[in-house]
Amino acid sequence: LLQTFLASQNPCSHMSTNGVKEWRELSDSTQLKCEQKTCFWVIFLPNVRISKVFNSPLFLQEDARDLDAYTLAKSYFDLKEYDRAAYFLRGCKSQKAYFLYMYSRYLSGEKKKDDETVDSLGPLEKGQVKNEALRELRVELSKKHKAQELDGFGLYLYGVVLRKLDLSKEAIDVFVEATHVLPLHWGAWLELCNLITDKEMLKFLSLPDTWMKEFFLAHIYTELQLIEEALQKYQSLIDAGFSKSTYIISQIAVAYHNIRDIDKALSIFNELRKQDPYRIENMDTFSNLLYVRSMKPELSYLAHNLCEIDKYRVETCCVIGNYYSLRSQHEKAALYFQRALKLNPRYLGAWTLMGHEYMEMKNTSAAIQAYRHAIEVNKRDYRAWYGLGQTYEILKMPFYCLYYYRRAHQLRPNDSRMLVALGECYEKLNQLVEAKKCYWRAYAVGDVEKMALVKLAKLHEQLNESEQAAQCYIKYIQDIYSCGEIVEHLEVSTAFRYLAQYYFKCKLWDEASACAQKCCSFNDTREEGKALLRQILQLRNQGETSSTEIATPFFLPASLSANSTPTRRVSPLNLSSVTP
Repeated sequence: LLQTFLASQNPCSHMSTNGVKEWRELSDSTQLKCEQKTCFWVIFLPNVRISKVFNSPLFLQEDARDLDAYTLAKSYFDLKEYDRAAYFLRGCKSQKAYFLYMYSRYLSGEKKKDDETVDSLGPLEKGQVKNEALRELRVELSKKHKAQELDGFGLYLYGVVLRKLDLSKEAIDVFVEATHVLPLHWGAWLELCNLITDKEMLKFLSLPDTWMKEFFLAHIYTELQLIEEALQKYQSLIDAGFSKSTYIISQIAVAYHNIRDIDKALSIFNELRKQDPYRIENMDTFSNLLYVRSMKPELSYLAHNLCEIDKYRVETCCVIGNYYSLRSQHEKAALYFQRALKLNPRYLGAWTLMGHEYMEMKNTSAAIQAYRHAIEVNKRDYRAWYGLGQTYEILKMPFYCLYYYRRAHQLRPNDSRMLVALGECYEKLNQLVEAKKCYWRAYAVGDVEKMALVKLAKLHEQLNESEQAAQCYIKYIQDIYSCGEIVEHLEVSTAFRYLAQYYFKCKLWDEASACAQKCCSFNDTREEGKALLRQILQLRNQGETSSTEIATPFFLPASLSANSTPTRRVSPLNLSSVTP
């Protein structure tokens, strides 16, 4: 092996006798014996000279002296006895031992904090319980940092401490430095991702030029809802040789989930399950998609399958919780989400989903606390902001829910649900101009729930703006029929009733008659439709003719009216470029 290694350094020469002698002398030293596995692994690295290998930090005498204490402390660390691990690492000088010592102290403080917060959702306010070790760790790590004595892992821990103390700017600088020192440490990239709030911040970061940067950019684009850029990055990584990476496939599925392309996301997750049937990561997101589509058998199978693989994973608990939630067993669902949080108190999805379950159980105080914990874990979680808005809306506190809906809208500017919720808040606060802007913007970006136009029409109707109201109802009916949805939509009958009355006032008997006949198809408007048809027939018998003086907003769909009389169009509302 050594001869092959030396030949790879200089293919034109073979290993000399002096080289073999040097190798034997090094292999007999205590320093090499302490790191046999590491040395054996390094031999297979190309373009590395022997002098560089043994002069590297992996083979310092300090590592040999601290090896016994490090090994013992690592055993305690694996058993999650963090205070015990830190105790036996006091006074160690090596980089490995020092990092484990500081990291054990940090995790000890986090564990004590979690023990006080997990089981007490209701009375404790956000931020009341803190990690008491953070300030001491910051002082010690800052001294090491100024002396340039921190390696990549030490810089990572220092950045985590700064982030926990809400020193975001300092934490970003430290994490960037950590990525330069140790580019392959994915944890530093993820922590940096959590601190980036918009695309503009990326331009000012001096990131190392490495292939890990591409993974980071793809991940941050997904988090910032820049889905097109994220998909392009992932596609470029696939073309570069990562075509079989299940991580990339799952991230693409998550990206489609974020833009609510449910069919595409489900298809990718199903393909991922075929490639890696024992994968648990991201299966909670897959269960969310099955929940939205009410696919109870598929969700049941997924829950049983994950339970057989590993029932003590947070993703498994979330999938089971979603299954019970779909069966309307909200108490059991909340129990499993709590179980997930006991396994990992910083798991974002469980906090948000538990908030949803408390909302279903009408426990608003617990729901608010759960959503606040979700925001504490990740401030970019629009679902938690939106859930808080819904909770305060139930409590009839419109100013509070307006604030939270605005935060959700900032995170998801093209999500019609956020805009409709904002419009409803403005309407309750009697700010009707802003409400109209929100409803029209929701329609312009693609109304998911097909309710924005109806709400806008009712608002115009309230303001006695009959032409604009009729225009919105016409567009709503055209959208419902064009996408092939069931005609018995909640507001279709309301739209036909208003249009029938509007055309009747305009003395357009053909259009009024067509809409009145449609009203007869719905139970809640049948009697009004019949009465209006009798009035139209009576007026026609008296010789009344259609008026051409009063204009109508749009044509009725061809399937609704046989008479397509050309009429002047009302210009649409010029609100598409306005955001509230």
